[in-house]
Amino acid sequence: MTDGYLWFEGLPFPVVGYSYEVLKEACAQFVIKDEDTVLVTYPKSGSHWVIEILCLIHSKGDTKWIQSVPIWERSPWLESNRGSKLLKEREGPRLLASHLPFHLFPTSLFTSKAKVIYIMRNPKDVLVSGYYFWTMTHVSTKPESVEQYFQWFMEGNVAYGSWFEHIRGWMSMRDRENVLLLSYEELQKDPRSTIERICQFLGKKLNPEELDSVLKNSSFQVMKENKMLYYSFFIDSFNNYLLNIYYNHLTVAQAEALDKLYQEKMAGFPKELFPWE
Repeated sequence: MTDGYLWFEGLPFPVVGYSYEVLKEACAQFVIKDEDTVLVTYPKSGSHWVIEILCLIHSKGDTKWIQSVPIWERSPWLESNRGSKLLKEREGPRLLASHLPFHLFPTSLFTSKAKVIYIMRNPKDVLVSGYYFWTMTHVSTKPESVEQYFQWFMEGNVAYGSWFEHIRGWMSMRDRENVLLLSYEELQKDPRSTIERICQFLGKKLNPEELDSVLKNSSFQVMKENKMLYYSFFIDSFNNYLLNIYYNHLTVAQAEALDKLYQEKMAGFPKELFPWE
């Protein structure tokens, strides 16, 4: 299963928009600044949703920015070709995003005061969401079925590698003052309180009207109408994807196998860290 991926440091990356040279430079040399805000996620864990929230918090609920500037320019992806170039040219506080695992992240992060937000999500939903995403895009190997993608996911042979290793690596940062650990599930269950936590973490104060605007304009209903959110070649596909995102397509046997692997890989971590436990 090597076709359709760019391999770097033993991990598969998408082939479109990425290069070995940029990945190598980003991981080894990129400088995270104290004033930066860094969003880190494993793919399909809610990154676009949280970027939209962060942008709206920054603009105090004003929608002009999110409706006029593409999301990949507002929050460039550190390890992508386009994102790396944009971030090098950007002055002042930056909002940046990344899917990089802990062991590949630029070491400048760990001595900086940058605000880091790490979003995690139930691996079952990540798996199903990932299956839909990679089948409708043309950036990496397409799975032929849920069964095939399930096997790849269990083995860590998917873009950015193992979900388990990604979570395990970043959990080592969870007690730092400049790191906020959140889950897709708590944002979905109680968006207002979760957004208030993000504001407090970032030192941003919003009045009730501004907070209401952040909530309204980061809802899925509003987001799917925003043409600045997704590359044009899969805007329509994404609308279909939103309809399927919460469906659990795993068989009983698959769910049990994933549960077993989860218990093995995540042993030693407090269960209260993970809201799906």
